[in-house]
Amino acid sequence: MTGLKRNIEEKIIKLLDIFPVVIILGARQVGKTFLSKRIAPTWQYYDLEKPEDFEAIFRNPTFFFQQYPKELIIDEAQTYPEIFQILRGVVDAQPDLNGRFILTGSSSPELLKHTAETLAGRAALIELGTLKANEYYQQPLSDFYNIFLSKITPEKYLFKTPPLTALEMSKVWFRGGYPKPLLKMEGNDYQLWMESYRDSYINRDIARLFPRLNKIAYQKFLSILSKLSSTIINKSDLARALQVSEPTVTEYLGIIENTYLWRTLPSYEKNIIKSVIKMPKGYIRDSGLLHFLSRIPSMDDLINDYLLGASFEAFVIEEIIKGLQATLLTNWDCFYYRTRNGAEIDLILEGSFGTLPIEIKFSNTIKLKQIRSLIQFVDERNLPLGIVINQSDRVEWITEKIIQLPVGYI
Repeated sequence: MTGLKRNIEEKIIKLLDIFPVVIILGARQVGKTFLSKRIAPTWQYYDLEKPEDFEAIFRNPTFFFQQYPKELIIDEAQTYPEIFQILRGVVDAQPDLNGRFILTGSSSPELLKHTAETLAGRAALIELGTLKANEYYQQPLSDFYNIFLSKITPEKYLFKTPPLTALEMSKVWFRGGYPKPLLKMEGNDYQLWMESYRDSYINRDIARLFPRLNKIAYQKFLSILSKLSSTIINKSDLARALQVSEPTVTEYLGIIENTYLWRTLPSYEKNIIKSVIKMPKGYIRDSGLLHFLSRIPSMDDLINDYLLGASFEAFVIEEIIKGLQATLLTNWDCFYYRTRNGAEIDLILEGSFGTLPIEIKFSNTIKLKQIRSLIQFVDERNLPLGIVINQSDRVEWITEKIIQLPVGYI
C-alpha cells in the first residue's frame, strides 16, 4: 500500500462489497490513483491517458475483459466513454459478483452521464477531495462526525480524539490540500506547481472537454471568481465584468463545478420568514488554490486581505463536507441561509440526524450580538443545537443551545 491513509478508504471497501463497480471522482491531482492502488494493491492497473494502455483496451475490449474480468483499476475512464457500455455487459454476465472494478475520473459530466445511462444500479460513485487536515497529519477522523449517526442532542458532545491545534489547521488552510505541493514543496516551488496546475487545467483538461470554450475569457473568469468566493454570485454582474452573456457565465459556473474546483451551496428555503434570499452562493473548494488565484502569497498577506473571513469560512465548510463524505451517512444536504433583513448562517446541514446550523468565525472570541441570527434560527425551529466554529482553544457553551467548537475539532 502507498500514500497517506485517506478517511474515505473504509467506505470504498464497504461499497466494493455491495457493487461490482466503484467510481472515484475528483479534481486532478487529489490522489485518486494513489487511493485506488492503496485499496487494491494487487489489482491490474490501466491508465487511459497512456496511449499504450488506451490501445490495449480500445483495439479489442471484449478480449481485454476476458483477460481481466475482475480486480481491475481503470484510471481516467472518461477518456474512453464507450467503456461504460462495455462494462455493463461484463458486469451483467456475472451480476452477483461484486468488487470487480475501480474506475477513476476527473470529469464528472462525462462520468455521471455514462454511469446514469449504462451502469445505474451497478456502480457506486465516490467523490474524493483534496487532503483534509487530519489526513495530512495522519490523525483519525474527529469524533465530531459521530453526532450525525442519529438524532442530534447536546449530550453527544464528548470528544475522545484530540483536536488539531489552530497552528496545525492554519498550515492546511493556507496551503490547501493538493497532496504533492502540500507534502513536498515550499516557497517558489509551491507557487510554480500551482501555476502549472491552473494552466494545465485550462489548456489541457478544459480545452479537451470544451474545445470551443474561450480560454482567455475562462481564465479571467477564474481570477474574478476567486475574489467572489463565499459570496452570493450575481450572474449579471459577473457577465458584465467578463463582457460575456449571462448564459455564458452559467456555462462557466457549470464547468468549474463539474470539474470539482467550485462548490455551490443552495439557499436554505425552508424558512418561517418569507424574506429569504434564494440565489446560491459558492466558493473555490481548495483554499490553497483560492489563495494562489487571488495572488495571496503568504499567511501574513492573507491576514491582511479582505478575503480572510471568506477564505476561513470556505475552508471550514469544505473540511466538514469532506468529513461527512467519508462516513456512511446517506441522504444529507448542505445549505447556507440569508434573509433580506441581513440574518445569515454560513452552513446548515440536514439529514436523518435533523437540522444543524453552523456559524463560522475567524476570531477566537464570540460576542452574542455576532451570533444573533444563529440563536434566533435555533429558537424559531426549536432545534437542540447550534454550533459556532472559530479559532478558540476550548469547547464552551455560549448559550443553553449554542456551543463553541475550536476549528481543530472538525
